[in-house]
Amino acid sequence: MAEYSIYQVDAFTSALFHGNPAAVVPLPDWLEGALLQKIATENNLSETAFFTRGDHDDSDFHLRWFTPVAEVDLCGHATLAAAHVLFNELDWYGEDIKFSTEKAGILTVRRQQDGKLQLDFPARVGEEIEISDDSIAALGARPEKLFLARDHMAIFNSEAEVAALAPIMEKLARLNDTGVIATAPSDRLGIDFVSRFFAPNHGIPEDPVTGSAHCTLIPYWAKKLGKTTLTAQQISLRGGDVTCRYVKEAGRVHIAGHSITYLKGQIFV
Repeated sequence: MAEYSIYQVDAFTSALFHGNPAAVVPLPDWLEGALLQKIATENNLSETAFFTRGDHDDSDFHLRWFTPVAEVDLCGHATLAAAHVLFNELDWYGEDIKFSTEKAGILTVRRQQDGKLQLDFPARVGEEIEISDDSIAALGARPEKLFLARDHMAIFNSEAEVAALAPIMEKLARLNDTGVIATAPSDRLGIDFVSRFFAPNHGIPEDPVTGSAHCTLIPYWAKKLGKTTLTAQQISLRGGDVTCRYVKEAGRVHIAGHSITYLKGQIFV
């Protein structure tokens, strides 16, 4: 039986019990994928991040993410949490960290002067598609527009409409293998847009704050509002705050937020 450190970090918040909790497990070497999945299932958080030291010159660490039921191709809040652990618990010396990933390439996280960590992620621009009867039935409401990138993204006219959604998870699971975003302009000063994110196929009926969803949200709202720097809020029960920037010419988005350590311990596997 081996012993490994584990951390739990609330991401996209500066207050405990808000934002999105992620587990982070630093590893000296990779374990079998089946064991990583068992650890993530045991943690029963929306994501568990595992990292090892980078095995080539263009990255500092290699990073993988697991929900309670599957490995995923990209995760924002668990990347933020992994960087938080390196900067704040493991005394990483630099001002940025380069993570290599299998499907999302190199992801850089940079420490900002205001204490936030900024993720540099690929933009995933959605294409508008027809609003089907299935999508209306799954969401329990008719959106104004519907887009598709990795996730479906349903556009509503008001924050109140998004807050009131009560989707039918079994139908959402049939709509998209990964997840469904619901979003609208905010009616509050200083917040440009709000969102919610549902991923029943990954064992996450509603995710508290979803960094990867902003890969699609940011390009849409940047174009819609005619600005490249935006402030967003995910209006789940826990809630979370996201600072956004669209770097269109590079096909990238910058996603920034605060984070705070909740738990430090050891696991034995």
